[in-house]
Amino acid sequence: MANSYKIAVIPGDGTGPEVTEEAVKVLNAACDKFSVSLDYEWFDWGGDRYLKTGQVLPEDAAETMKKFDAILLGAIGHPDVKPGMLEKGILLALRFELDQYINLRPVKLYQGVETPLAGKGPEDIDYVVVRENTGGFYTGIGGFTMKGTDNEVAVQSMVYNRAQVERCVRYAFEYAKHRHDVKNPWRGLKKEDIDRGKTAQLTLCGKTNVLTYTFDLWERVFHEVAEEYPEIKLDYCHVDATCMWMVKNPEWFDVIVTCNMFGDIITDLGAITQGGMGIAAGGNINPEGVSMFEPIGGSAPKYTGMGVINPLAAVAAGAMMFENLGEADAADAIEKAIEYVTGEKLESMSAGKMGYSTGEVGNLVVDNL
Repeated sequence: MANSYKIAVIPGDGTGPEVTEEAVKVLNAACDKFSVSLDYEWFDWGGDRYLKTGQVLPEDAAETMKKFDAILLGAIGHPDVKPGMLEKGILLALRFELDQYINLRPVKLYQGVETPLAGKGPEDIDYVVVRENTGGFYTGIGGFTMKGTDNEVAVQSMVYNRAQVERCVRYAFEYAKHRHDVKNPWRGLKKEDIDRGKTAQLTLCGKTNVLTYTFDLWERVFHEVAEEYPEIKLDYCHVDATCMWMVKNPEWFDVIVTCNMFGDIITDLGAITQGGMGIAAGGNINPEGVSMFEPIGGSAPKYTGMGVINPLAAVAAGAMMFENLGEADAADAIEKAIEYVTGEKLESMSAGKMGYSTGEVGNLVVDNL
């Protein structure tokens, strides 16, 4: 009997519905191949709905989403809506209200995809960033005094409690441990590390020399939790050094764990090194609840309806959703199909330059599952 899951689909704005259609097409094909059943319900949350109703989300949105096993999101962002209104009102609202406290961002260079990093290939760029997703500066703690005057003061605080830090760090250790369950030991480990039984590496990205309170907490928790994972090699990098090594030696990284703000910054850098936002996918994870998966590239409204947008990031987000649901074989098949399509079929990752339409790219993935 097939495993069955209820999936909420939010196509969103701009080209979001187009890439979502292709992601669902691929998911359905994988369902047929791997005896999985997905029951979809579609939601019109986005810019058009806001312009018609004045409401960003229904009041019961979070409670509605809790009835599903996962959420597949297309894109949020409408040219006729003030920037930040939909992103904060939909994306951040769902992340916080559903306690999706992990943002999971694979940084993977697929075969055939160009990277701006000279001399680097797919064997060098293949790591994952675990970003804390509901704390830090993004909670909005702070304010103004004497606003509009010469003496105006603006404060916004990076606030974390121990429980927030520990659950994020523990997730990162677990992810690093299981990332290699079906692989050989990570290529970046030295022989002496492997001889000592190390099978993975977890890097804490912080700023302990300046943020001496917040990252004192992160660093202490990191090392305390590490005692439960002797098989994982530990590393630490200041955030500025992390950016430098992501460009110079990305092969040094396996899994990176970091705070909300630093994770937001370094994952955009990572996306460029893997070929751009159009190929990057991510997950907003609540390991005990409902998680949401999305392409990173945004709504790209100028390409709406043209059938030229690259859907592979949305397809990869679907693969991440399968992995999170425990359907590893289906997820792996989609990943391999994407790799074949990028390596053997597409002329470019850019909209209008792929050599195929949006729908044809989806078909190529289906044909090569």
